[in-house]
Amino acid sequence: MAEHDTSAVTKDTFYVTTPIYYLNDVPHIGHGYTTVAADVLARWRRLSGDRVHFLTGTDEHGEKNARAGRERGMTPQGHVDDIVPRWHEMLRLLRISNDDFIRTTEPRHTERVQQFMKRLYEQGDLYRGTYSGYYDVRSETYYTEDELLPDEDGVRRLSPTHGTPVELVEEENWFFRLSEYAPDLLKLYDERPDFVQPKARLNEVRSFVEAGLEDISATRSRLDWGVSVPWEPGHVFYVWFDALLNYITAAGYGSHPDAFARRWPADVHLIGKDILRFHAVYWPAMLMAAGLEVPRQVYAHGFLLVAGAKMSKSNATGVHPATLVEHFGLDCYRYYFLREISFGQDGTFSWESMEQRYTTDLANDLGNLANRVLTMVESYRGGTVPSAPDGGEPAHGEAEAALSAEVALAVAGLQVFDRLEFKRGLESLWVLVGGMNRYVEARRPWALNKAGEHAELDRCLATCVDALRIIAVVISPVMPDAAAALWEKLGLASLGSGWALSAQRLPQAAEQGRTPAGLTVHRGDLLFPKLPE
Repeated sequence: MAEHDTSAVTKDTFYVTTPIYYLNDVPHIGHGYTTVAADVLARWRRLSGDRVHFLTGTDEHGEKNARAGRERGMTPQGHVDDIVPRWHEMLRLLRISNDDFIRTTEPRHTERVQQFMKRLYEQGDLYRGTYSGYYDVRSETYYTEDELLPDEDGVRRLSPTHGTPVELVEEENWFFRLSEYAPDLLKLYDERPDFVQPKARLNEVRSFVEAGLEDISATRSRLDWGVSVPWEPGHVFYVWFDALLNYITAAGYGSHPDAFARRWPADVHLIGKDILRFHAVYWPAMLMAAGLEVPRQVYAHGFLLVAGAKMSKSNATGVHPATLVEHFGLDCYRYYFLREISFGQDGTFSWESMEQRYTTDLANDLGNLANRVLTMVESYRGGTVPSAPDGGEPAHGEAEAALSAEVALAVAGLQVFDRLEFKRGLESLWVLVGGMNRYVEARRPWALNKAGEHAELDRCLATCVDALRIIAVVISPVMPDAAAALWEKLGLASLGSGWALSAQRLPQAAEQGRTPAGLTVHRGDLLFPKLPE
């Protein structure tokens, strides 16, 4: 068994994770929402020069998956094996740049679950007992009667998460001494107020712990679809213990000590707010029990709503990402959800609002701007990017100064991506897009060309192309295809590997005045053509 001697290796990797997704059905745009957000953060950190490890995957054990398999006339393993490829299809469709994809049925994971849980067992953090209470199969969650919602008869028997009936169960289990870690959890929340974000979610978690923690079941004896318990034949580990441990499995726990030292603790777990308790209470307590560091942050985003209903597979309001990508394109899909919705809050999707974002922000603002600048370079300079004249004051220096300031402010404004404030960062970038349009109107390159003011025209065109280069760099985490297309149109892709878009790193890549003169631009097709009827 590998020992974790990390004395010679220190953390040097930004480790970001999505939740691992349940496989009772195919993915919908709610899953795409979380995954794209994690991907944008991962791409942003790579662009910022960080080593990144980005994990996503699938949660394949548990009663819900077993039932889904039975309903399809399949074994649980056959069911999950059949569904997993559809998740890989979603990742490819949305251009997700994950470094690892973990399945909880993989031997590398089941072995780590047994190793970790055996450690808790041997040190006395697990004890045998009888569980009698309520279980929600849909969320694989135990609830007390006080937590349940009343049905139409006023009887408390509905899940607070889904509003569906729970089951009364009684079984012999092994319990985790969660209650003993309440003081340590409260200390964690006090000393690290950014541990759970947004802030309102931290207050929710603190209140839950302060109300008193009960020990929780760590094994199931009524189910055989799970990771077997080494010291108790006939038991499997409760699916949430199994699932949460995926984060350290993929980091290298118990198998690759150097990788584990470089990656752990995770920098941010991105999750939906419905699984906050597991990640902000149970998970850090498990890690504390094992003597491992807790993650640096748990970020619980809001629900994605359609006509007021939470996006899910089971209420039939789910929309597959392919439907939207086919109509709006990949880049609009990725842009829309992060621009339209404040990531920590609930947000409503509508086809009409997505059309408006596409037409206004992408086609009219960014797309037309790029087409306008490239057309002028082709028309006035034969497609060759001119050099800005050396020396001398520009005829309209205030316009150059204003645009330069807007470039700097936009790049600085994108730093909020580190805090997952995607909407705010994109708003600052679109201030620059608007500023570029104002700059073109102020400098009037068509008039400069007509008047034969060649030096000023060169300065104007070179400034515009340089700003477009910077925009291509900084939009690449959000809209990778549009950024690559713009990079190609600007002629930058022809400069060799050092100028590949994937090789660009901030802050140097956003420095103004770095665009080489003499590039040959290619206007080509519109970045964002008119949407089909």
